[in-house]
Amino acid sequence: MAERLNIPEEVRRVVAVLQEAGYEAYPVGGCTRDLLLGVAPKDWDVATSAKPEEILRLFPESFYENAFLTVTVKTGSDDPAVSEIEVTTFRAEGTYTDKRHPDEVRYAATLEEDLSRRDFTMNALALSEVEGVAKFEIIDPFGGQEDIKKKIIRAVGDPDKRFNEDALRMLRAVRFSVQLGFGIEPATTEAIKRNAGALDFIAKERIRDELLKIFATPAARSGIELLHELDLLKHIMPELEEGIGMVNRPKILTIWEHNLKALEYGAKTGYPPLICLAALLHDVAKPATRGPINTKNDEWTFYGHDVIGAKMATRILERLHFPRHNIEKIATLIRWHLFKYDPDEGITDSSIRRLIRHVGADNMDDLVRLRICDRMGMGVPKALPYRLRHFQFRVEKILREEEVPTPKKLKVKGEDIMDILGISPGPKIGAVLEVLLQEVIDDPEKNEREYLLGRVKSLAALSEKELADIASAAESKIELSEDERIGAIKGKYWVK
Repeated sequence: MAERLNIPEEVRRVVAVLQEAGYEAYPVGGCTRDLLLGVAPKDWDVATSAKPEEILRLFPESFYENAFLTVTVKTGSDDPAVSEIEVTTFRAEGTYTDKRHPDEVRYAATLEEDLSRRDFTMNALALSEVEGVAKFEIIDPFGGQEDIKKKIIRAVGDPDKRFNEDALRMLRAVRFSVQLGFGIEPATTEAIKRNAGALDFIAKERIRDELLKIFATPAARSGIELLHELDLLKHIMPELEEGIGMVNRPKILTIWEHNLKALEYGAKTGYPPLICLAALLHDVAKPATRGPINTKNDEWTFYGHDVIGAKMATRILERLHFPRHNIEKIATLIRWHLFKYDPDEGITDSSIRRLIRHVGADNMDDLVRLRICDRMGMGVPKALPYRLRHFQFRVEKILREEEVPTPKKLKVKGEDIMDILGISPGPKIGAVLEVLLQEVIDDPEKNEREYLLGRVKSLAALSEKELADIASAAESKIELSEDERIGAIKGKYWVK
């Protein structure tokens, strides 16, 4: 049946060029699925009967960099969704000895043969323009439209064969499930369980990328639970499953449930995927560190789980080939997620500065986010209690203090002033520095040695009383601006 679908002009043009040259050409796969779901596709693929060399000849701005018959056509569009369109020759694939790559890629004779080797029915769809009218008909040989309506993920043909061709498809099924809110139909589910071990053959980078897509969805918790149910998680992060059934402290949830709730809060709140991953892993070491029961509260102890957890997270993320800077960030957050702070206990600025040095100023907000996930993972009612807001106030106050100019940060020193004024140490030097400091606070760009030396010379012409009056006014202004700055930060975090 013909459908009115919003196909970008760039895609229409690529299809038209191929068709005018005598080849078949169809928008195909995920872009078609997204259109049926009412979602704007993030990228577009076109399947064609043209060979790669023929595609290259028709599109001089294209390039061909792989062995899988895919040519990337550059359209010149500013829209990233259609700036490059992947055009792939109809293809059929042989056996997959390594369960990752086909042993051979050969040309397919028809579009249907090409669609038959795709992963799921909802992705085995193509669009064919109806001649003479601005409509497209959907080519659907495997019932993908009906599965989309029923919100079902179903493998094309034999699911065991599909997953043995590329074991990553099992992880993609989970990712699509949480992204789209679809269920995985029974035969496909059972095939995943039977073939879960094949995930060990997949490049870790590909697994990592699928995981990050799961963590980027509000339903990330469901994704991890589904990975466990399908026996996939044991091939990715088996350490997490050690917390299943193990009572946490306090005895409200198991360690597994607590980690899932921490992830759930971060994902639903929209925290970045790396913070959601840190939330899932923050207590990964509790099973390994469980000690004797504390007789005071009759609860298990988990001494050192923050330190050991950082090391375990590092090993897990290294195994999944995460970039080094991501590993260091997550490990650091886990290492320090138990930081102690109580505004009534007289915590010093120096102790907070030490924590900032350990964690990094750029990571302090994320440390608070992880702490919030940890709290909400325990089932507490409030994400940001007063003491955590007060901690945020203290951190921001200290960080801003380090940005505010001080006499030591001025590009001129007392010795310079004594040389220019020809005087010995005394109150006049402090008065000059006070005036210079206020000017630099008002305009940090004035903290240049040449400018400040010039100002010292001009201030030299003033009498001691005039200079003292200006310095006193400058000092009062500095104190007032400092009070206003601290008051603004307190108001930001609703603390006294």
